[in-house]
Amino acid sequence: MEIASRYRTVAVVQDLRACSTSSLPDGPADHPPNHITIDLLDQAIRRTASQVAVQIEDGPPSPVRWGDQLDVRPVYVSAELGGLSDQRVAAYVAKYATKGAESAGTVDRPIRHAGQIAGLKVTEHARRMIYTCFSLAELQPYRTLLLRQWAHMLGYRGHFSTKSRHYSIRLGDIRQARADFRAEQARLITGTPPPDPEKTVTVGEWHYAGSGHRHGEAFWAEVARQRIATARKIARQQAGENR
Repeated sequence: MEIASRYRTVAVVQDLRACSTSSLPDGPADHPPNHITIDLLDQAIRRTASQVAVQIEDGPPSPVRWGDQLDVRPVYVSAELGGLSDQRVAAYVAKYATKGAESAGTVDRPIRHAGQIAGLKVTEHARRMIYTCFSLAELQPYRTLLLRQWAHMLGYRGHFSTKSRHYSIRLGDIRQARADFRAEQARLITGTPPPDPEKTVTVGEWHYAGSGHRHGEAFWAEVARQRIATARKIARQQAGENR
């Protein structure tokens, strides 16, 4: 039996077998080799899609492969020249990059106990998937997947995109640039001199600021304590009822 996935996809794949290691570009600013053309990439994508297959291990042998609906088009810069514009592709990626698991009808917080699943305000489909994550998490082959920890994400614990560290900017670089920008803004506001990378500033003075609650904080701390204690009591009761 053969199961074919029939849906449209836009893909750009570089067949590294068609070029030697010496002709590979060093980064995004380099031009591609002359023999790597749009037609060659188109042929590589279609050939790969027709040959790749995954065998299903459970049950009778059933290869899963791509269907015949394959949409391969080049991406151009701000122009619809028989392909796709970069703005259209960026909008398509942004549409799914900004979606969370809660858009599928689940919740945005971890689920600690199986007894909490019945009371979740989720769709029945999402509820069954969460139950499935808890059930599979108890099986030895799936314990390393941390399905129970990520049941609120329907078992998915990855990022929506994968990037090459050689060609793409990393999320850590973006976070560091944001932190440096905020630090520079704070330095200009406070009049602090620019930091010297060759010097280490050590602050050795501590001043006692006080202890305990101030300005009504004790009341809100008690309210928070009572809410946490009540939530834990309810969770224990629900877990006992479902046993």
